[in-house]
Amino acid sequence: MGTVEGRRGRLASLVRVSNPIPAGSLAGKHALVTGSSRGIGADTARYLAAAGAEVWLNYRSKAPRAEKLVAEIEAAGGKAHAIGADLTDEESVAAFAADVRRATAALDILVLNASGGMESDRGEDYAMKLNRDAQVSFLQAFRPLLAAASGRVVFVTSHQAHFIRTTPTMPEYEPVARSKRAGEDALRELIPGLEAEGIGFVVVSGDMIEGTITATLLERANPGAIASRRESAGRLYNVAEFAAEVARATIDPIPDDHTRLVGDTSSFRGE
Repeated sequence: MGTVEGRRGRLASLVRVSNPIPAGSLAGKHALVTGSSRGIGADTARYLAAAGAEVWLNYRSKAPRAEKLVAEIEAAGGKAHAIGADLTDEESVAAFAADVRRATAALDILVLNASGGMESDRGEDYAMKLNRDAQVSFLQAFRPLLAAASGRVVFVTSHQAHFIRTTPTMPEYEPVARSKRAGEDALRELIPGLEAEGIGFVVVSGDMIEGTITATLLERANPGAIASRRESAGRLYNVAEFAAEVARATIDPIPDDHTRLVGDTSSFRGE
């Protein structure tokens, strides 16, 4: 068994950029990241684990990927668990919450990262079910645990969704963008009640992220879309860089408007 410092060093090696959270700053904390079998969610979970948090990973169907990430974190001396749950299924979410409650009486961090809507095998209303309805119901399912820890909720979105009411986006992405904005609005309505229970809430919004499944699907539907956005913005964050911003949002002071904008916003009109 290595030293605490050695284990933290091995955990830090799992992440793609320098750890954005001080080592040990989340020791004894419990965190849950939705949509964390790959991409932004997976790297966010890595950062939180490297800072000492015990992390619950959520996946819908990619169990091998999630279990592999759990193994990586545990091999480096961290603590992690992977639980499959369809966020659009209330029974599935209730079972997930029950599993977490059996392990801990409090949840310090909830990162609402899971999203979708560009899948070709889902119904027309799937984007709204996942990006709005499921976000609210998932938070509500874990609200008692968050209140017990005076925890924090981080909602992950894109500039294309956050600014959709003032700045048009690509037609291929518009249904997703509008559903994500609807989800953000629905969650923001909960802020007064959450704050009364000691729960913090912050939105993290970023531009298109290089290497995500959304970017891949958009490029497939509209070849050249990502290159065009990169040229307009000057640069686009990659997965690890944006995940680092999400991780920082779990500990940094919450802005007065509950919004953390990441990357260039000059192409978007504020409300």
